[in-house]
Amino acid sequence: MREGAMMPLEHFQSCMAACRACAAACEHCAASCLREEDVRTMVRCIRLDLDCEQACLVAASLMARHSPFSKDFCRLCAEVCDACAEECAQHAMEHCQRCAQACRDCAQACRHMIAQDAAATSVGGA
Repeated sequence: MREGAMMPLEHFQSCMAACRACAAACEHCAASCLREEDVRTMVRCIRLDLDCEQACLVAASLMARHSPFSKDFCRLCAEVCDACAEECAQHAMEHCQRCAQACRDCAQACRHMIAQDAAATSVGGA
């Protein structure tokens, strides 16, 4: 896609929705982990939840305003989501399992958006 051209907002909608859902799941997971009996065993999970929540919110915000950094940040967001999903999946609590799934869904949505953007760029730039 040439400089200054914008993808329609609809191009980002499913990824933005996945990012927002993931952020909510991560916030819920972190809050729930803080209420666990042995919170010390949940420190890595809580930290990754908070990192992932923030990454997802920033990614959604960048996409909403068609930032030129959207694609690069979504790539990073997918990596953070992968790490959070891996950690949460190790814990049997339902909130961790739901968070792990939301993170996997978000990582997939981010990668799909990046692939769509790359395809649109190569078609638009040809």
